[in-house]
Parts: sequence; C-alpha cells; structure tokens
Amino acid sequence: MVDMKTQQQEQTVNIRGVNHYYEWVSQPSRSNKPVLVFVHGWGGSGRYWKSTAQSLSDQFDCLLYDLRGFGRSRLPQNSEISYDMEEYAEDLAILLDKFNLEQIYLNAHSMGASLVTLFLNRYPQKVKKAILTCSGIFEYNPITFNLFHQAGTVVVKLRFNWFLKIPQMDRLFMSRFLYRPIPAEERKAFLEDYLLADEAAAKGTIYTSVSKHAATIMPEAFAQVTVPTLLIAGEKDIIIPTRLAKKAANLNTNYIEYFELPNTAHFPMLEDASNYLEKVRSFLQADSQS
Repeated sequence: MVDMKTQQQEQTVNIRGVNHYYEWVSQPSRSNKPVLVFVHGWGGSGRYWKSTAQSLSDQFDCLLYDLRGFGRSRLPQNSEISYDMEEYAEDLAILLDKFNLEQIYLNAHSMGASLVTLFLNRYPQKVKKAILTCSGIFEYNPITFNLFHQAGTVVVKLRFNWFLKIPQMDRLFMSRFLYRPIPAEERKAFLEDYLLADEAAAKGTIYTSVSKHAATIMPEAFAQVTVPTLLIAGEKDIIIPTRLAKKAANLNTNYIEYFELPNTAHFPMLEDASNYLEKVRSFLQADSQS
C-alpha cells in the first residue's frame, strides 16, 4: 500500500515498472471528501485538467496522473510495453489499489475516456459515477484508418523542441482542437506535453485507440456500462464529432446521459469552463454531499 503523504512529496508511483507522475488537488474545506480521478487524452498530461480539478476541489480530493509514456510518466529505456487501451485500464486499477481507493469518481477525456469505458466494464464496483468528456465510437474504415495511422506516425516523428521558439506555434498547434480561444499559457502547455510524449507511446496509442479492434469492442463496452455516466460532447468538435458521441450514448440510455456543450470543440472544459462545471456539478452534486 502506498502512503499518500509520502507519495505526494515524491509525486511518482510505480505501476508495472513505470514511474507514474501524479498530483493531488484539494482544499481542506471538509474531511473525508470523495476522490475524483482525472484521466487525460492522447499527447497530453494531467496538467490540462488542473483548472477543472481546482474548481471542484471544494467537493472532491482530485487526483491527476500522467498515463505511461506521456507527460511526466517517462518510460524506462528499452522497455517492451503494450499500448493497448485494455492495458492502460489495468494501470488505472493498479493506481487505485496503490492508494487504497476502493470507490472513486472519474472524469476522462478523449483517448482517456476510451480506456475508462473499458475500466468501467471491468471494475464497475470501483466507480460511483463517471464523466466521459469528448468520447465516441469510430466507424471502422480500412482506408481512412490506414491514412490516419500513416499521417500520425509522420507527425509524431517530426517533433522538435525548437517548435517552442516559433511565435504563434502553440496557437497553430491547438487550432484544430479548439472553437473558442484558451489562454496562451495553456496552449503552450499542450505543445510542451506533445513534444514530451514518448515516441513509442505516442505511435502505439495511435494504432490502438483508433483501430479495427477498438471499433469492434467499444460499442459493446459502451452498451455494457452499468455505472451512472455523463458523456459531454463539444458541439464543434471535429476530432470526435457529436454524431460519434451520440452513437455511443444511444447504446446505453439507461446509464449514459448525453450532454452537448454549444460553441466548444475538443476541450469544452477549457473553452467554456463555467458551463462545463455547472453540468458536472449538477451530475455529481447529490453524491458528493452524501
């Protein structure tokens, strides 16, 4: 079992040979608050969740962590690690066990929402409620998937630290993901995280998160969710369009509530934080006060 205070100082926890960076965001407003865990998406890190966590830290002890191979969770040299979404789901289970967290709340984004959906299938007893931000079901097409993989592999390989010195590079990098502007420091953080991502992890997850296998198993995974879940989509999202998000939610109307945030794209929690938080709070309110 991991001592929470000790690990807060070290800020890493070893999960299957990889030191995972993590951070607690909390306010001492009341004791015994429930825990809300945040899971980031492809190319990012837990730090883009920090402002959301800070806003909810009066009600929750918020745990942010970086998936292995991303952000500050650096891979060991010459490691042979699977990048399957199922393996990342198992990493999350081990993380909770390390901190002796028997039941939590979850908020996951994009690729992180895919692995969390699989986690909900495997460990429903561990989750009180879940939020999937910008998630959906990709429709398999061998031609478009192959082109996506080829383009993604090239983009991942052509990453250079001098990108950070190019004026407005952060704005250009984030333009495809946003409909509304976000602060410059947040754009720069996204670019930094993208450049920091391990090449093998970045390439590997491109192939596992958008694949024939994923397109086959994810519909069933959404249909089998038995945890109360809120799926939040950005109206203008071109990464995971709303039709794909609606398709996922419609597979399980008993447990999945669909909500579309107007005039936002792939980062609604940053593009329209006030309305995003209002919906999240209303979804979580009753349980967080129990």
